[in-house]
Amino acid sequence: MKGDILVLQEYHTRVASEIVPQIIDSIRQKNTRYIITVAGESGSGKSETGEAIADELEKCGIKSFVLGQDDYFVLPPKQNDRKRREDPEWLGPHVEVKLDVMEQNLVSAIQGKREITKPLVDYDSSTIEEETINLDGIKVLIAEGTYTSLLKHVDTRIFIARNWRDTLEHRQIRKRGNEVGDPFIEQVLSMEHKIIAGHKQLADFLITKDYEVLVVA
Repeated sequence: MKGDILVLQEYHTRVASEIVPQIIDSIRQKNTRYIITVAGESGSGKSETGEAIADELEKCGIKSFVLGQDDYFVLPPKQNDRKRREDPEWLGPHVEVKLDVMEQNLVSAIQGKREITKPLVDYDSSTIEEETINLDGIKVLIAEGTYTSLLKHVDTRIFIARNWRDTLEHRQIRKRGNEVGDPFIEQVLSMEHKIIAGHKQLADFLITKDYEVLVVA
């Protein structure tokens, strides 16, 4: 998403350095492109963790591309916020996010397509554009976002178990408009917490609120 702020910390790179060695052989052995998802609540560090994993893969000579779920919202940020305030039902993966489009982009990548066309949200102008991504040389796609655990064509699922209270400081650093401290936004985050509470059960790797990596049997 254009205009987003990523703040990579030591703990993001640390968990990436713990996870990548455990999946690197599977990545190299797979004949088609490998798909990783990084899910969790708002401000949990999904985007940063995805980028950190991409950086770690690069050190291993493997090129990757990060797909952000924020680009797949039905409405751009300001309109989506307005719609949420007007319609109590406008929340969740099957309403406000085009997970089916994200899924199709992943399927196209797995099928060996040389490029994919995806939405691109401009946060500052609150508009949605399109962009074409060249996948030549890309071996891994990393799909990060709140609901990405629900995507089907995935090889490794990662879930960050930090709730909206744990993520307050990180959300303050990212400074997305006037979101922090807005009672309505806090209510939305509380509802998102309930929606994805069970998604950690789908994970192969669980990152705790203290950013420790647990392998889920």
